[in-house]
Amino acid sequence: MVVIGVTGGIGTGKSTVTSILRELGAVVIDADKIGHEAYRPGTQAWQEVVEAFGKDILLPSGEVDRKRLGALVFNDPQALARLNAIMHPKMYTMAQERIQQAKAQGHRVIVLEAAVLLEAGWDPLVDEIWVVTAPEEVAVQRVQARSGLSREAVLARLRAQMPQEERVKRAHVVVENAGSLEDLRRTVEDLWRKRIVSRG
Repeated sequence: MVVIGVTGGIGTGKSTVTSILRELGAVVIDADKIGHEAYRPGTQAWQEVVEAFGKDILLPSGEVDRKRLGALVFNDPQALARLNAIMHPKMYTMAQERIQQAKAQGHRVIVLEAAVLLEAGWDPLVDEIWVVTAPEEVAVQRVQARSGLSREAVLARLRAQMPQEERVKRAHVVVENAGSLEDLRRTVEDLWRKRIVSRG
């Protein structure tokens, strides 16, 4: 039984790596989905976020407008630190519970996909850290293509994250994703054979 933490900056393709691992038989826990759950109206995290950032960040439905909140925190390191101090501990506990459930259900390979795995100090949750990397220009183009954000907005988000070199230093596995989807699939399948199947 192994828990793999898949992480990397925006636009590196960590979600694609995760979906290939799912196809190969891993059960996936997505930290982003956990974040969405933690933000649900009425939850402890929701109350604390509204207290910290005001009701302007809410949609008419009462849900947190993540785009508006994102615009607030990505250009303000102190605001980002305040948000993370609220969210990360709660999400850690939720991720830990999901991992325990998956282990109890007998899953052999569990993947925790989390952009903030290292920044948030979640590495104790996993046995191996797989860092997905891509050249900055490639990452910017990918994010622009899917989000419609300006180049400046994408770069601001990239720069707000932990530097790629820092992540790589802490990785057990580095998955380079500068080429095609086929290249990436071959790389991940090869890693699966060498690191997972070989464990027996």
